[in-house]
Amino acid sequence: MPPGRLAAALVLLLLAVACSGGSDEPEGVPSEPGAESSPGATSSMQAVPEQGGPGEPGPGGSLVLETVASGLESPVYVTAAPEEPDRLYVVEQAGRIRVLEGEKLVEEPFLDITSQVSSGGERGLLSVAFHPRYASNGLFYVDYTDLNGDTRVKEYRVSSPGAEPVEVRELLYVDQPYANHNGGQLAFGPDGLLYVGMGDGGSSGDPENRAQDLSSRLGKLLRLDVDGSSTEWEMAAYGLRNPWRFSFDRETGDLWIADVGQSSVEEVDFVPLADLQRLHNFGWDVYEGSEVFADKMPTPGGKLVAPITEYGHDLGCSITGGYVYRGSAVRTQAWGRYFYGDYCSGRIWSVARWNGEVSRRSHPFRVPGLTSFGEDASGELYLVSTDGVIRRLAPRS
Repeated sequence: MPPGRLAAALVLLLLAVACSGGSDEPEGVPSEPGAESSPGATSSMQAVPEQGGPGEPGPGGSLVLETVASGLESPVYVTAAPEEPDRLYVVEQAGRIRVLEGEKLVEEPFLDITSQVSSGGERGLLSVAFHPRYASNGLFYVDYTDLNGDTRVKEYRVSSPGAEPVEVRELLYVDQPYANHNGGQLAFGPDGLLYVGMGDGGSSGDPENRAQDLSSRLGKLLRLDVDGSSTEWEMAAYGLRNPWRFSFDRETGDLWIADVGQSSVEEVDFVPLADLQRLHNFGWDVYEGSEVFADKMPTPGGKLVAPITEYGHDLGCSITGGYVYRGSAVRTQAWGRYFYGDYCSGRIWSVARWNGEVSRRSHPFRVPGLTSFGEDASGELYLVSTDGVIRRLAPRS
C-alpha cells in the first residue's frame, strides 16, 4: 500500500455503530447477507449524532406492495403537490409529467417538454418539485438534461387549475462533461429553500476531481431561496458522486441522501435538521462509502461525514433513495423508517434510528428497475420502476 494511502487508511479508526433488526422474510427463511449490517464511522469521518424523533420507529415487518398504476413510459419519479390529496404527479424520463387522479391516469400530460430534453441512460426529465405555496402561486420546478446533455433547472407557473404551465425563468445551468452522473433530484427543505443534487460530472472515478473541488457545482448539494432576490446557489454539501435521490423527513426535517457508488459500495448519508445549515463533505472521491478510494486527502472546509448505512455490490449495484415513512396505512409497522432500494437487484431495505442505534432490515419484495420512491400528500410511500408500474407500501393481510 502506498504511504499516502496507508495514512488515509489509518484515519479509518472505526467506531462501532450498534445494529439490530431482522429480516422481513417469512419465519424459517434466512435473511440475506448483510441484512443487519451498518457501517462504522471514523475519527475524521464522523458519525451523525442521534437526535430525538417523533416516536419510536416501527419494526418494519408485515409489509407488501400493491399496484397503483401501470402503463407509464419510463417513469423516474412520483410526488404530490401541496393541498392536492387525490393527485399524484409522475415524471416520465422522456420529458412528460403525467397525473394520477384517484389512481386513474389522466390522458393529457400536466407538462410536456420532450422537445427540450435529451433522454436515455441517466439523462432526461429527472424530477419535479412544487413550491410550498403552490396552491396559491402555481409555481413548480423541474430538473432535466437539455439537448446537449447539460443540466437545467427551470421554474414554471400554472395560472389556474387545468391551465397549461408557462415557463417563468431558468434558475440553474450546469455544463455536463459526460453523459452520466447528472443527479437530478429537486426538493424543498424545511428551511423553505429549493435543493438540487448534482453528480460529479460522470465518467468513472471523478477524473477531474470535481466532487472535492469547491469551485465546481458538480458533486454537490446546492440550495436556493426561490422567493429571494438573489439567484446565486449556495453549496450545502460536497463530496457526492451521484446523489440520484435525496429527501427530507416531513416530521423532523432531517436530510437523507442515497449516493450511488463506483464499483464497491452504495451508501446512505444523513444530516439532522439541527446540522443542516453546516457545510458537509460526504467524502467522494477520497472515500467510496466508508472505504478509502483515492490516495489523497479530502478538501477542507466541510464536516467530513461517514454513511449512516451502506451495502456492497454483492447485494446490488446502484442505490435508489427513498423517504422516511410518515403515513398512516402502515404506521404501526413502518413509522419512522427510511426506505431505499437497489436499481439492479430490486432489493428493498429500511433503516431506523433510535436510542443511539441504527438498525437495518431487508424486505421480502423486490422491484427490479427501481428508479425512485415518492410520497403522496398524506405521507404514503410509493415505488417507481422502469416497467411503468407505480406501487404503494401496504400492510400484509
